Amino acid sequence: MKTQSKLYFYLTISAILLVILAVVALYIGVYDFNGVSPFTVLNQFIQGDPNLSLSDKYVIWDVRTSRIIMAILIGSMLAVSGTTLQGLFKNPLATGEAIGLTSGATLLAAFAIVLGGHFKQYLPEIVQFSLVGISAFIGALLAMMLVYRISTSAGKTNVVMMLLSGVAITSIGFSITGFLIYISKDEQLRDLSFWNMGSLAAATWTKNIVLVVVMIISYIVLLPKGKALNAMMLGERDAQHLGINVERLKKQIVIITSLMIGTCVAFSGTIGFVGLIVPYILRLLFKSNYVFILPLSAILGSILLLIADTISRSIVAPSELPIGILTSLIGGPIFIAILIKFKKSL
Repeated sequence: MKTQSKLYFYLTISAILLVILAVVALYIGVYDFNGVSPFTVLNQFIQGDPNLSLSDKYVIWDVRTSRIIMAILIGSMLAVSGTTLQGLFKNPLATGEAIGLTSGATLLAAFAIVLGGHFKQYLPEIVQFSLVGISAFIGALLAMMLVYRISTSAGKTNVVMMLLSGVAITSIGFSITGFLIYISKDEQLRDLSFWNMGSLAAATWTKNIVLVVVMIISYIVLLPKGKALNAMMLGERDAQHLGINVERLKKQIVIITSLMIGTCVAFSGTIGFVGLIVPYILRLLFKSNYVFILPLSAILGSILLLIADTISRSIVAPSELPIGILTSLIGGPIFIAILIKFKKSL
């Protein structure tokens, strides 16, 4: 009971901090609301004030609020996916990139950007509009299926083989993506560059609804797995003795993280290191207790990406700095710190 009380306390404090940051982010931007605060404009929109201008309504609801919500949702899912993968692999360097999910999503997105013009007109209009996003999602799922098939034998999944096959698929995926970049035209190259650096500028409420549905489904499965991941830290055999269905746990984590990462990459491009930074910070505070780390990563990931996105759209205003640059700038030193820590422990 004491552990649950501590967890609820930390979750409450984190949630309050997230709400405060979201309100602050709502106030930051180059658009001028004629001396009225953005929060007042948002309140007028919710109440259906007929005097609210179309431009104010569009900026406050369709641009700022939808983008803030997308940052919260994607940051949360990227952090949780990284945390669960690290618990499964018992490796603090394991992320969606490690098992090829990001590479698969990036590869099919590159295909859609560079070669989509040759067949896009034959597709339904709704598919044409979201071709890159749909392609990225399919790419992540295909990468997951390939990695899982390679690493599974006689109904059992070898975690080391999964990690190694992920490295191989990442290498192949990025080499083919490199070739597509080489043959792309200037406009396609620009689209590919922005895709690889990540951005939340294309946030819409339709995308946010999809993200919410994916997040709810995923969290129902993953968030209660804290004790199971703690048991996995002891080794698979010991976890089985403690009543954990190890093979079922592996399947659930791989499938659900693929769903989350594929959806996030489809809507925002490649945003790296969120799944690495958040678990690392939480492990400094709570060691490797996934009962705390897993639910807290859902909120801390939102906080991290919301801060990064707010900075990215204001630091060089009115232009926008790709958010992936900021997360990589933060994640790179942390990645080196983890490696140095590992080196000292050898």
